[in-house]
This record gives sequence, structure tokens and C-alpha cells, in this order.
Amino acid sequence: MGAIKGFMEYGRETPSGRSVEERLKDQKECYTPFPEEKYRQQGARCMDCGVPFCQSESGCPLGNLIPDWNDMVYRGRYQEAVELLQKTNNFPEFTGRVCPAPCEGACVLGITEPAVTICKIEERIAEKGFEMGFIKPRKPKSRTGKKIAIVGSGPAGLACADQLNTAGHEVTVFEKDDRIGGLLMYGIPNFKLDKKIVKRRLKVMEESGVIFKTGINIGVDKSANELKNEFDAVVLCGGSQKSRDLPVEGRDLKGIHFAMDFLPQQNKRNEGDTIPEEISITAKDKNVLIIGGGDTGSDCVGTSLRQGAKNVYQFELLQEPPQERTENNPWPQWPKIFRVSSSHEEANEHEGKDKITEFCVSTKKFTGKEGKVSKIHGVKIEFGAPDPKTGRPEMREVPGSEFEMDVELVLLAMGFVHPIHEGMLVELGMKLDARGNVACDDKKMTSVDGVFVAGDMTRGQSLVVWAIAEGREAARSVDLHLMGATQLPHSQFLK
Repeated sequence: MGAIKGFMEYGRETPSGRSVEERLKDQKECYTPFPEEKYRQQGARCMDCGVPFCQSESGCPLGNLIPDWNDMVYRGRYQEAVELLQKTNNFPEFTGRVCPAPCEGACVLGITEPAVTICKIEERIAEKGFEMGFIKPRKPKSRTGKKIAIVGSGPAGLACADQLNTAGHEVTVFEKDDRIGGLLMYGIPNFKLDKKIVKRRLKVMEESGVIFKTGINIGVDKSANELKNEFDAVVLCGGSQKSRDLPVEGRDLKGIHFAMDFLPQQNKRNEGDTIPEEISITAKDKNVLIIGGGDTGSDCVGTSLRQGAKNVYQFELLQEPPQERTENNPWPQWPKIFRVSSSHEEANEHEGKDKITEFCVSTKKFTGKEGKVSKIHGVKIEFGAPDPKTGRPEMREVPGSEFEMDVELVLLAMGFVHPIHEGMLVELGMKLDARGNVACDDKKMTSVDGVFVAGDMTRGQSLVVWAIAEGREAARSVDLHLMGATQLPHSQFLK
């Protein structure tokens, strides 16, 4: 390590956010530029810790060689940093922006001091890589003659495609939507991940030889069995797209929508598309309620504010997380603590509250007028002691806590239960696991010979970084299956 006492000399710093007033006027990313010297100082904070838990099973799912490239940034050796980072992560410009950073939760410095700003350093390495021409199209020197179809162009599908193309196979990515990128394009708002960043990477992949085909829903527009017969192998990377519903009275009223019917529309508007009025969902001048307190709910908060919502509320069924780790959540586990996203920061200022999210709230029913939602009827809940058998605490309503609130738009952001079964999976006769995800063996092979699976479609809803790890592992397995040997790396932390 170049700066042995760097962690003693420099405190943790991250780029400052633009003012809430300014960023609510546009869809641009929230943060201001960070000086190069600040990145060097943050790289210097990385300790010579002996056992770097940041790249262990508790830290980065990709096994990124974090201490090494932190030191390279401190020394200004960006070409080496880019080369080292690309050995483990196909898309650091994505993870540097949207990953919640389990690596930072496992940082050794984080035991007693604020953790190293790993994610922002990772993003910086990627941006310097593009800026200085270190990240560029690389066509394989030779082709194997094998053809592989990848269904789905989210992070798992793109990582798988990138790896297999590097190995010399001809890779075609099929996407049901009108643009490539999956949740990177239509799930994550521009203010968290500018789509020019996604398009820049797609251009590199296309110029490296990856073939992209949009507007083709396998199992609907094109037979899945037909696809299987046309290619030497197929990899399913369709994500976990079945949203968790809220089966209460009044759910069928107009104005109640899944978050993933709402968020993609705004991203399409940002791309210049016009959403037909009869299907358009907008928060403008409405009292908006988001049900669900995770990342998707946070994205709905920020998007609603930018659309000009009158008021924004958020309910979460679970208890409010603690401010600090509890005894049963020790380092280096991911710290299950209360966090404030950029969207919540905006909402808190907009609503004049310390926090807009109300925890321990259960929705009883919706009521409306002329078929449109106008009120939510809820109740506060409390949790008892954990059940000895299941470990789950008993949930009970708090007597006398019933309430109702005026709303004109309700967005359901309660997570995703499993991939869409109808169409492709049914046609292939795919075996599913107990949760409804696609079952596979330790080589990512499904119950159908020659058909592999990666990402949320088999893992269940998860992080972008895990999706990349899944895609890389599936690519290795496909290469081994087709060629009898492989030089593609193993994703060591996948179970």
C-alpha cells in the first residue's frame, strides 16, 4: 500500500449532491463532480489490512480485487486499475453507480471508522477507462463456430454475452422490449443511472461482435423450442418480473399500479417516446402513495417528485431498521441499518419531514369514487417475539390505530416473486424450484439439456452485482459444455 497511514490522515468523503431544488427539475444524475485529488485520497484510505474482507464472500460477489485497484488510483495508475477491474467485473460503470456496496459493509476499516468509498472509486476507474481509451471494443481473434442465444438483456444477460463473445462464440441477445438493457434501461431511473452510460457500453459490446435483437418476446413472438433448435446453447436471463401483488378490497380500482408499470414509462419519456394517454401513469398534481420500502419504492419516490406530485407518502410493512448494527448483525455481514437514499432526501425536504417513510403499516383496503382510488384504509402493526419454529416474529394490529388517507395514485413496490412462467418457461417444460424460480444444477444447466439460466430468473430478485456474477458463471458453464474446456473464470461465491 502506497499510503500506509492514509486511513489515519484522510476521512471518508463522497461526491456532494446537487441541491434538491435543482435536481428535481431534471432527470440527470444527482451528484456533482469529485476532484481527482479527492479520489486519490480516498484510495489512500484503503488499509494494508492483511485479510481484505471487501473481496470475500461477505463482500463483493464478483471478488473484485479492491485493495489493489484502490492503491492504483492513489498512485494514478489508471490503465492498470482498469485492466485489473475488468478481470472480475464486466460493467464497473453500472455497479459503481447503483450497487449498495456489500464490499463497504465488509471493509475492515469500517469496524471502527467509516468504510473506504469503494463504489465511487470503482466508478472513477471505469470513467477514466472510457475517457483514456482503455475500455474499447475487442473482437476475439478467432471464432469457435458455436452459436449461443441469450434471452434477456439485463445485467446477467449482458455479462453472459460479453464473456461468451470474448471466448469466441457468436452471441445473439434477444430482448422483448424495444431497447436493450433490461432493468438498466427501463427499471433504474436516469437520476441514478444515466442511459447514455448504458448506451456507451452497449456500443462497445456491439462493436466487439455481440448481436442484439429487440422486440422479440421468446415464447410469444418466437417459439422457444425453435430458438433452441437454431442455436448450440440457450441462456435464459429474463429476470424476476412477476410483481408481488396486494390482494385487498379495492385493488382493482383505477390508479393502483405496479411500480414496474410506472417506472419504465418515465424512462421511455426520457428517451423521447410519447406514452399514449390511455395507458399513461403520472404523479403530476396527485397525492401519491408508494407501498414498499426497498430500492424500487425509493425509485418511485424520486420519479414521482420529478413528475410534480402534490404529496408523496411511503408505507413499509416491516419495522424501521436500527441506526447502527445490532448484536445479531455483526461485521462483516451486510449492515441492516437505516439508510437515506437521494430520493428520500428529496422527499424529506419536499414534505418538510425528518423522513417520509412510515414503518409498521398494513393496508386493509382501498376505496374510491367512480371507479378511481381516492382513499387508503390502513392500520399500524407491531411485532411480537420470534416464533421458536420459524424464527419469524408474530405480527399483530395495534388496537385503535386504524386510519384513512386521501390518495389518487398508489404504486405497489413490494418486490418480485419469480419470473414470468407463461410463454417461454411453460413451452420448454422448465422445472421450477419451490419459490417458482427456474431450477438449475451447479453448472447453471436447467432441466432442459442445452438450456442454461442466470440472474434473478434462477436466484430470485437480487442485486445488479449478483446478476453479473450469475451471467459470468453461466458463460463459463456454456463454454465448458460446448468446448469441453474453458478459460473463463469461475464466480467463486455463487451457491
